[in-house]
Amino acid sequence: MSLLVFSLMLPKTPLRLSVALFCAAVSLFAIAGAEDPYKFFSWNITYGDIYPLGVRQTGILINGQFPGPDIHSVTNDNLIINVFNNLNESFLLSWNGIQQRRNSYEDGVFGTTCPIPPGKNFTYILQVKDQIGSFYYFPSLGFHKAAGGFGGIRILSRPRIPVPFPDPAGDYTVLIGDWYKSNHTVLQAQLDGGKKLPFPDGILINGRGPGGASLNVEQGKTYRLRISNVGLQNSLNFRIQSHRLTLVEVEGTHTLQTTYSSIDLHVGQSCSVLFTADQPAQDYYIVVNTRFTNTVLTTTGILRYSNSAGPVSGPPPGGPTIQIDWSLNQARSIRTNLTASGPRPNPQGSYHYGLINTTRTIRLANSAGQVSGKQRYAINSVSFVQPDTPLKLADTFKIGGVFRPGSISDNPYGGGIYLDTSVLNADYRAFLEIVFENDEDIVQSWHLDGYSFFVVGMDGGQWTAASRNGYNLRDAVSRCTTQVYPKSWTAIYVALDNVGMWNLRSEYWARQYLGQQLYLRVYTDSTSLRDEFPIPKNALLCGRAVGRSTRPLSDQNSLSIIQVSNHE
Repeated sequence: MSLLVFSLMLPKTPLRLSVALFCAAVSLFAIAGAEDPYKFFSWNITYGDIYPLGVRQTGILINGQFPGPDIHSVTNDNLIINVFNNLNESFLLSWNGIQQRRNSYEDGVFGTTCPIPPGKNFTYILQVKDQIGSFYYFPSLGFHKAAGGFGGIRILSRPRIPVPFPDPAGDYTVLIGDWYKSNHTVLQAQLDGGKKLPFPDGILINGRGPGGASLNVEQGKTYRLRISNVGLQNSLNFRIQSHRLTLVEVEGTHTLQTTYSSIDLHVGQSCSVLFTADQPAQDYYIVVNTRFTNTVLTTTGILRYSNSAGPVSGPPPGGPTIQIDWSLNQARSIRTNLTASGPRPNPQGSYHYGLINTTRTIRLANSAGQVSGKQRYAINSVSFVQPDTPLKLADTFKIGGVFRPGSISDNPYGGGIYLDTSVLNADYRAFLEIVFENDEDIVQSWHLDGYSFFVVGMDGGQWTAASRNGYNLRDAVSRCTTQVYPKSWTAIYVALDNVGMWNLRSEYWARQYLGQQLYLRVYTDSTSLRDEFPIPKNALLCGRAVGRSTRPLSDQNSLSIIQVSNHE
């Protein structure tokens, strides 16, 4: 009897699910190769009471945890994550920085993936192909991100690939972010009513308010912190009292090992730093504060030496608050370590991006305004409206009327904001120059799913063709999220080597929710699996895609069996 038939005969129990997942893993070998390991996760999504700022509110828990559990993986691992949605509303998880090579169906944003209905489950099939580094996951629907449901992702190098620093004594995830005392439903209702959100109430470190988070260290040892800004809108500064931070990795790129007294992380960004517990044995403040805000929010955690002679005392050390030049200069100092290996043994500098001619320049300008008396945000005057069907499914099944490729201009034209489902069409293997232009008085933060890009330039004022003379064409850092300072611009280069429908969005979450996003459709007419995987057999179907067929079982090269558990 085959494993497939055996699993179908089992009663609806955890044993049946386990056998089904084992069968799924076996079938996955056809795509990923038997040498790539599998890691299985079963996550139960629920609401629960949380008290991060001392007030009871409703949080999103994963297996009862807030924040959610870390994902530990190694380059090329296959991650099989079965998500059970026990909320009273639909739910999706997205994987910030995981490139989903040839497989945007698994990206977990509404433009690519149907939401998981209440009481149902869905199994994500991810491969962290040719990636290393520090990332995070988060709930992407509505305003769920304001309720939790986020956690860290780390991708270690394979054992034979050298890492440009010794193994640390400890490796910790540090999730920082601004936070509201109001429930996410209240915040979402304010946005739906056309209003702006108030200033956040506080800052969390690993889900805890002032004084709640702590790290234990031993004197003389060096530790790695994987820090992600998982907040909703504010740039944050991170520092440890009396300790220096050495930056070693940014969103999958090993960097030149520059040492800082503190480091800025803009919303959506991740990095790794090393620090050595080389100070007198006592407790020290870990400090996080908002940047570029009139009201400065500050929170603290505790760094505790194992042989500590006493608790922290006095006020926490101050750090930068509104100084833009300080932050800009730090950002420019973050460079790629050209001689270090990334996910492969060849040096990161072996890809000479600066010698490639760009095939297209796209200028994207953010703006804010009113549409029909309600607050909206836009890119090149287009404020994104969610369609009734995920764009990727509409593209796959050739469903008309959902979107128009090229429905947003390559350049801002300065007109008033209008509503549309904006999709930027681009050719597979094109090499783009994208310039983010920010004429507003806030720091903007942009993220592109499916890709890392080279941050080749940033400066104040208006971007012009002459600005290219100042680009870094040798060792610019490659990452997936970049900031744009007020009244400034940031330029990136990106090689479109990943076919699919990819979300380009503001990480300022109220702006994303009210229209400051688009989808980049990287297109080829090839039907080869070398270019893009077919739609997964277990893909959920919604909107106008309901009733369509994914693939017959005999043609399924991935987790066909998981569909058995998805509908139970």
